[in-house]
Amino acid sequence: MGVGPLEGISVVEFGRIMAGPVCGLMLADLGADVVKIETLPRGDPTRRFLPPDVGGESAAFMMLNRNKRGVAIDVGTDAGRDVARRLILAADVLVENFRTGRMEQLGLGFETLRQQNPRLIWCSISGFGRTGPYADRGGFDLTAQGYSGLMSVTGEGEGRPPVKVGAPITDITAGILGAVGVLAAVIQRARTGTGQQVDTSLFEGGIVQTYWQSAITLATGVAPGPMGSAHPLSAPYEAFECANGWITLGASSQATWERLPPVIGLPELLEDERFRENAGRMEHRRELAQILGERFRQRTVEEWLSSLDEAGVPAGPVLDLRATLAHEQTLARDMVTEVQHSRLGTVKTLGMPIKFSDAPVPSRCGAPILGEHTLDVLRDVGYAEQQIRSMDDAGIVRIGGE
Repeated sequence: MGVGPLEGISVVEFGRIMAGPVCGLMLADLGADVVKIETLPRGDPTRRFLPPDVGGESAAFMMLNRNKRGVAIDVGTDAGRDVARRLILAADVLVENFRTGRMEQLGLGFETLRQQNPRLIWCSISGFGRTGPYADRGGFDLTAQGYSGLMSVTGEGEGRPPVKVGAPITDITAGILGAVGVLAAVIQRARTGTGQQVDTSLFEGGIVQTYWQSAITLATGVAPGPMGSAHPLSAPYEAFECANGWITLGASSQATWERLPPVIGLPELLEDERFRENAGRMEHRRELAQILGERFRQRTVEEWLSSLDEAGVPAGPVLDLRATLAHEQTLARDMVTEVQHSRLGTVKTLGMPIKFSDAPVPSRCGAPILGEHTLDVLRDVGYAEQQIRSMDDAGIVRIGGE
């Protein structure tokens, strides 16, 4: 399955639901051979995130687990843990996102395994990280968004209920941070010959999304609150309602601001002392937004975008996902692609968001059914076929797809 910059790198993903599988997905899309271990009897809980489904298979599971080979093991048994240990010790990288301490309970902790494979790179993604007073706490995207401050700056404005970011952003960010950490560790191992532990969390994945708001807080001692779609440092930079929908307007630099009033028929705003400089526009942001909002509601989205684009003022429509996934730029960037699922045939999925000039990374296969590659993967690490089938009969592993 090796295609792309990480060809030749073997990864065992002991991931479940989102953060670990996102990390594994990034590495698989980059060409690593990712073996996903799922625990019996039911596998990754995302398999039961239904609806929606495609032919009985969870759409959510298939989105996060393409380009991986799947192995199903009962790690509640000594024999199952031995199988998992052999797979991990044969790999370059382990990715796991269990609650802190769970891998140690299974006898698969980093300090134990590194003694047998000093080159092993271990990526641990947890709710709050493996150190600090909250290390033993579990974590979910919703709680991480609350703890990290994200929910305090997301929403319509002061006095309104807290709102989480619509996407599970701390899970996704933690998975991407984990992949970045793995790549750095692979590079360092090439220099030193030894692996190491990579440790990140949903909590930190949320905090790094607050760079601008944290800059304000650290500089002033004042924590900013929610501003709807507006920007905490520049204006006008927010969404405005038009006659038939919404647009986003990014006239936040001085140059783009000075192009805006003439094109919308309000050149007098350039002479208004309140709006001459960004500091004034931020101080009087609500008044400016009201003036602009009244004007934008007079024409359609299409009319405004045509005029703004011609004048060089950054703006765009607010699309729903159906429109986004059908957009010409989405398709041109191969962000919707197709993979071959062993049971369903051709399945649509999101594409790889990183492009390379000399190392194309096309999607190769759909997500595995439970235990689909158990036989092949265990043969790769030295098990005889009859031994694998005996373990399947005993419920220690599952051979799927036959």
